[in-house]
Amino acid sequence: MAIQFTTSDILEKQFKTTMRGYSQEEVDAFLDEIIKDYEQFDKRIQELERENRDLRTQVEDTPRSAPAPQTSTNFDILKRLSNLEKHVFGAKLYD
Repeated sequence: MAIQFTTSDILEKQFKTTMRGYSQEEVDAFLDEIIKDYEQFDKRIQELERENRDLRTQVEDTPRSAPAPQTSTNFDILKRLSNLEKHVFGAKLYD
């Protein structure tokens, strides 16, 4: 969906006046508030687009073949603990 109006479009919009029309000052004040919202939305969209671009760049720069984290089973942990005990306390415990 394309944006139909810019802040300038809203600001420069002229309405025909009639005898039983709306208060021009009230309409202008309301349009001024809409313009402020549009400016905030536009600013936020630009920030998000910049952030999106930065994140895409980070993803593209991340190595795709990063090694998977090594998982240990309980047996592997016990074996490593046993080896550590041998080194710390010496082979006397296991003789």
